[in-house]
Amino acid sequence: MPKRLVLLAAILPLGLAAARAQLLPQVPVIGALPRIDGLADSALRLPGTAIDRLEDVRRATIDRLVRQHPREIARDPDGFAARAGEIVVDAPSDAWLAAAQAKGYRLLERGDILGVGFARLAVPANRSLKAAIGDLRQLGDAEVSADQLHFASGVAPVAAAAAARGAGPLVGVIDGGVAGAALSSGFAAGAPRANDHATAVASLIAGSGIAGSGSVRGALPGARIASADVYGADPAGGNATAIAKALGWMVAQRVAVVTISLVGPANPLLGRVVAAAQARGLMIVAAVGNDGPAAPPSYPASYPGVIAVTGVDARNRVLIEAGRARHLDYAAPGADLRAAATGGRSMTVRGTSFAAPLVAATIARVYPALDPTAMPAALAQVDAGAVDLGARGPDAKYGRGLVCGTCRTQPAK
Repeated sequence: MPKRLVLLAAILPLGLAAARAQLLPQVPVIGALPRIDGLADSALRLPGTAIDRLEDVRRATIDRLVRQHPREIARDPDGFAARAGEIVVDAPSDAWLAAAQAKGYRLLERGDILGVGFARLAVPANRSLKAAIGDLRQLGDAEVSADQLHFASGVAPVAAAAAARGAGPLVGVIDGGVAGAALSSGFAAGAPRANDHATAVASLIAGSGIAGSGSVRGALPGARIASADVYGADPAGGNATAIAKALGWMVAQRVAVVTISLVGPANPLLGRVVAAAQARGLMIVAAVGNDGPAAPPSYPASYPGVIAVTGVDARNRVLIEAGRARHLDYAAPGADLRAAATGGRSMTVRGTSFAAPLVAATIARVYPALDPTAMPAALAQVDAGAVDLGARGPDAKYGRGLVCGTCRTQPAK
C-alpha cells in the first residue's frame, strides 16, 4: 500500500475517535485513541495530506449531529454547530428588545454576567439561524450571534474515578460534571452530572484519590476541584451562554484558575465575559483542540489573555492532531499519559484536553487566589520553569515552552 494511504488509514481513525469525543462529550467514549507508533514522524513530514483530513472529519461529524438532533442543533451562518432556534444578543436595550419582539422573536432570558448584559431570543418557526441573525442585525445597536456549541478536545477513559479531595487551592473545570468535586454547579438541563472527560481532566490536576499502581498523582496534589457542568443531558450543551455563566460562577466562588478543555468558534458574548472575568483576576487556561492545524482557530483559547495550551507526546513532539489558536502560550504532555478510571484502574488518554489541566495546576501552584495585580508575576514564575523547545525563545509550535513535563503519569506497560 502506498505510504500516504497507510498514513491515512492510521490517522483517520484517530481523527474519528477525537471527533466523537469533541462533539459528544456527554456520551462516554470507549477506549483511547489508537497507537500510531512509528508513523508520527512520517506524518509530520506530510503537511497538507492526512492531517488536513481532520478538518473533513470535524465537518462530517457536525453534519451527523445536526441530522441526529435537528430540534436542538443547527449550523450557524459560518457552518459551526449552534443551539437550534435561539439567538444570543449582547447588551440589548429595552427599545431593541421591543423591536425584536415586534418582529416575532420571543424573549427567553435576559440577564447579566459579570456586568455583561445579554438576552436569549427564540427564533420564529419559519426562520433559519442565518435569516434570523440577518433580521436582528438590521435593528442595530446590539451584537447578535448564534449560541455556538463547544466540544471536548481529547479522548477520555470509559469511566473515570472520583478526583481526590484536598485542602489546597480551588481549581476550576468547565466541562461536564466532575465526580468527587469539592464544589459543583450545573448550566445545562440535567446538570450537574458526572462526565468521564471532565473527571479525567480533574484527575490530572488533583489526582485520582485511588491507592495502588493504578493511581494518578495529579499535577497539584491536594487541590480542590470546582466543577461547572455545561453539558448535563442536553444534546446542545456546551453552548457559549452556558460557558459564560460558568465563568461568572467561578468568579463568585473565588476560583483563581480555571481550565477549559473545550473548543468552538468566537462568540461576542463569551468574549466579553472572558474579558470581564480576567479583569477580576480569573486566570483562564484553554486547550487548542484536536481538529488539526487546518481547522479554524479554536476558542476560548484564542481570546486575548487566555492561556492557550497545545499537547506533546513522550518525545516532546507536538500532537499531529493538535489544533491551533491565534496565540500559543505553553505546551504540556497530551499523550502517553494516564488518567483515572474506575475500580483502581487507569487508562491511557490523548489530546490537548489533557495538556491544559497540567498547565492550570502549575499556574494554581503560584496563583492560588484571585488578584489581578498578581497575574503577571505568577505567569513569570511559570515562564521561568518552562523548558524551551524548538526555536529559541517563544515560538508558534511550543509557545513559551513545555510546562509540567515531569507531571505525566506513565501508562501501564
